Amino acid sequence: MTIDNEKRHDQPNVNVNARPVPEAAIEAIANDAIAAGGAYQEPQWQKGNVGKTMFDMPSSKDGTVAVLISQENIVLIPNQSLVRIRSKERDGSFRVYLGAVVEGPFSEPDGLKADATPLIVSATNGGMLLPTYHGRAQIEILGEEIDPDNRPGILMPPRFRPRPNSPVFPLAESEIEKALKIQGEIRLGIVEGFENLAARIPDDKKVLPRHVGILGTTGGGKSTTVAGLIYEAQKVDSAVIIFDTEGEYCAINEPTPDENMEVQAKRLGLNRSGVKNTHLYHLVGRETNNPNHKRIKAFSIAFDKFSPHAFKEILGLNDAQEERFFKAYDLTKEVMRTVNIISKDEFNDATMKGDEFQEGFPKMELVHLYDVVAIISGVLADNEGTERYLKSSEIKSKYSLVKKFIEDQQLPKPGKTSWFAVQGKLNRLVRLNIFDTGQGLDFQKLTTPGMVSIIDLSDTDDSKVRNLVIAEMLRGVQNQQEVNYKQSVTHGERPNQTLIFIEEAHEFLSKDRISQMPILFSQVSRIAKRGRKRKLGLVFITQLPQHLPNEVIGLINNWVLHKIADASVITRLKQGIGGLNDTQWSNLKSLAPGQAICSFVSMARPLQVSIDPTPCKLLMIE
Repeated sequence: MTIDNEKRHDQPNVNVNARPVPEAAIEAIANDAIAAGGAYQEPQWQKGNVGKTMFDMPSSKDGTVAVLISQENIVLIPNQSLVRIRSKERDGSFRVYLGAVVEGPFSEPDGLKADATPLIVSATNGGMLLPTYHGRAQIEILGEEIDPDNRPGILMPPRFRPRPNSPVFPLAESEIEKALKIQGEIRLGIVEGFENLAARIPDDKKVLPRHVGILGTTGGGKSTTVAGLIYEAQKVDSAVIIFDTEGEYCAINEPTPDENMEVQAKRLGLNRSGVKNTHLYHLVGRETNNPNHKRIKAFSIAFDKFSPHAFKEILGLNDAQEERFFKAYDLTKEVMRTVNIISKDEFNDATMKGDEFQEGFPKMELVHLYDVVAIISGVLADNEGTERYLKSSEIKSKYSLVKKFIEDQQLPKPGKTSWFAVQGKLNRLVRLNIFDTGQGLDFQKLTTPGMVSIIDLSDTDDSKVRNLVIAEMLRGVQNQQEVNYKQSVTHGERPNQTLIFIEEAHEFLSKDRISQMPILFSQVSRIAKRGRKRKLGLVFITQLPQHLPNEVIGLINNWVLHKIADASVITRLKQGIGGLNDTQWSNLKSLAPGQAICSFVSMARPLQVSIDPTPCKLLMIE
């Protein structure tokens, strides 16, 4: 067949040599296809897949595989989701792997590079000719399923890589929840990449008594995380104690007034209200950040509960002052017996059985120690009139007797400068009037199941005083928890859990303080180790994780990491926190407020989570 010149002139793109395909040829091709089995049918074992594994490249890494996903299936395997990979072996058998999406899925154009010139031109001029696209995701292999048909989810370490072109199947949310081990009674938030998949941890002695670190820069959402964890812990009947250094949590008994938080909670179907059964404590002579709270109690510190070794560390004494301090401490014991503050039998019993690395001397008050140091200073300086400056009525009433006792010690005068320094440091603490007023804390009440105790230290600027309070309460709570635990075991009951939240943990346990206060840290370390066995958990909260020593990081097993922008801090945390992949470490720098990477011992792997909105009122401090 030919085409005349006129038609060629009107239709210049027509190939004048083209001829139609013979019908016989078309029929022959159709017959061959039928003979070969008909149109292509996807094998039954591949049906339902959303993508296929790709060939490896020079940039490929052990333990991960790349997966290509069709355009319509990209949304089916969001980041952090779990997938099942069925790899067909040469002998026809299958190896089945579970994997997690750790990078992507990213959208790539079909047949062109994403930065190809035609795509850039098209995109910047209305996108008229943009091509179809596909997805690419990087999958981290979690393990090989031992018996995928009968016991799915039971894994062993993978011995081989999935073969190229192996089909990839998304797991249902119920399977993901089980595989990630995020089931439990204590809710944290929604796993990123999912609409309704909640990250939870179980109310189990293997989880929260293993201590928690909540880290992140200011504004990252730590307070929301803390408030939510307190709310959830109370729901499972844990006793909660929080050291509130800024007064931020003094109104958590009230529902949140934040409209944004309310909207978020309603969208998630959460019933948010204030924390019930809260009790507010503050030091005597200090104020609380929420004077309208219905249950407020002032408390003082009992000096005789302090180990003198820990106390002298908090005072920050040099070697000479330390020697004077312990000399005065020993002399004060004798003075107490001399003026009948303590009986001879009590004195002997305390001397024989006491452990000054754990507790102080019974009935010794700070004013007793101060008065002895003041009398020593007066004797060495030949000062008259020391009597009128004494604080203790028992010692003041027998001043002459005590002075004679001190003079008989024949203390060397060249050391009087150090005695004056010790007296000055003790005097500063005595003048605070926070010691030995008889308003002690009831540790049995503090560890009552379901009770939330807020220790408001916001009106105390002196970090030494804060550290004294925290140290004394940690010791008291630990001792009470020991008693509670033994009673529960004796009666065949489930031991109650107590959680202690330490805000601004870097001030209490900074690297500098640890080197200067080894005795205090050894006490904290002992509490952390023994407490874990007695269902006593510590929660360390700080926006300055760079100041936490390695010794403290080593005590922590569970982590909630909000935004951390400092690369040097992230590098250091990598050495102490395991399980996070490179993508998660990289994401730490850009997490939005309320986002966090959660790593708990109960979870199969760390997860990026949108923390639930706060259920209660936070008194934000500007």
